[in-house]
Amino acid sequence: MTYSMDIKIRYGEVDRQGVVFNAHYLAYLDDVVDSWLREFEGDFESLGWDLMLKNANLEWHGPAGIGEVLKVDAHVSRWGNTSFDVSFDVKVEDRLVLTAKIVYVGVRTGTTETLEAPAQIRGHLSSDTAI
Repeated sequence: MTYSMDIKIRYGEVDRQGVVFNAHYLAYLDDVVDSWLREFEGDFESLGWDLMLKNANLEWHGPAGIGEVLKVDAHVSRWGNTSFDVSFDVKVEDRLVLTAKIVYVGVRTGTTETLEAPAQIRGHLSSDTAI
């Protein structure tokens, strides 16, 4: 039930302290979920479904800097009617750097009208995958 992705930290993503600037973590997590969905057989938007971020909670546990590789593990930790939570553990090697939980809401493609995730998407996000 976990999706894993590695992200190499680039020079422009760190701040004056030499660590990843906090706003980049949301972009990283968004890329992980997008990559996970893009592995769905076919185009998930063609099902008339998309997702929007409703809430994000990030907790920083330690630094990560230029050239280090973040290993991001993600899994759906809750399914609701039209929303679901994705929980994340972000590590550099065995060192925990960040934990996060993002609440996504399913919407009809091109709108903000809430929509339940299609069964195919639920199945895809509930199966084991890793890159």
